[in-house]
Amino acid sequence: MEFLFTDWLGKPLWLWLAFFGIVLSLLVLDLGVLHRENREIEVRESLWMSAFYITLGLAFGGFVWWQLGATAAKEYVTGFVVEKSLAMDNVFVIAIIFSYFAVPRLYQHRVLFWGILGVIVLRGIMIGLGATLVSEFGWILYFFAAFLIYTGVKMWRMADSAFDVGGSPVLAWVRRRLNVTDDLHGDRFFVKTPHRLTGRVVTHATPLFLALVMVEFVDVVFAVDSVPAIFAITTDPYIVYTSNIFAILGLRALYFALSAMVHRFHYLKYALAVLLVFIGAKIFLADILAFPGGKFPPEWGLGITFAILAAGVGYSLWRTRGDSQGAAS
Repeated sequence: MEFLFTDWLGKPLWLWLAFFGIVLSLLVLDLGVLHRENREIEVRESLWMSAFYITLGLAFGGFVWWQLGATAAKEYVTGFVVEKSLAMDNVFVIAIIFSYFAVPRLYQHRVLFWGILGVIVLRGIMIGLGATLVSEFGWILYFFAAFLIYTGVKMWRMADSAFDVGGSPVLAWVRRRLNVTDDLHGDRFFVKTPHRLTGRVVTHATPLFLALVMVEFVDVVFAVDSVPAIFAITTDPYIVYTSNIFAILGLRALYFALSAMVHRFHYLKYALAVLLVFIGAKIFLADILAFPGGKFPPEWGLGITFAILAAGVGYSLWRTRGDSQGAAS
């Protein structure tokens, strides 16, 4: 059993196996037990599931504290909160995608489930690449920090702009290279149907597949912000990946919980913009203020993160009180 204590990306192999075991169990439970058949996810159920995933993510933070210490746990919780908050912005865009392709709630869970599987792989690749760059080129953290500040300012300026699904070059590229049906075919991503020009029976992608492609594309776009953000909090690959994935695992439940009241969080984007600027700025502040170890105190970072997000949520709920659906869009 000595191989379990073999070092892999800076941590014993058993720590990684324990994490992947939890993730695999959750995915099997989700698709194989709770949602074996297509059905609409009610708000009450999604709220309970979202609470479950948040509790589980925070509980894993307790495990990190037990195994790796208080500093690692604070960095994990900060990363988890940041990623969960950025995921809320992802929820807003996913709602636009489903609306554009007229995907019924009955089939939305299927798209999100397979989307999450793709996210787990894509985030792993991006985080692995980021960890390699950080270990080889220490200065890359300052590039990440500057990029986060730029992204935060851009997000603030474009907070009122809606995502244009129809104008996406990715969607246009897919449509040019695949035969696509005009209508949904239940929960199927691909169907065999006569070609509109030749009459031959060929494989067609359905709008449900296009929705999946756009969900994956949107996550890549968001990962460009979120991965540098977590590396600005910690460079430990284990903390980076586990906090990222635990935040993403609850994305489906979060979507169904918030999709009916997206308009109530319209102003949260401004808080997320401020948060990105803060996360980037603290890399420079750690050097300017000569903090011990050259790192911004994790307890300060966690407290300020909570304060920014609490202010954003509170202000958004206050500004949209009494609004009808979509009034703040």
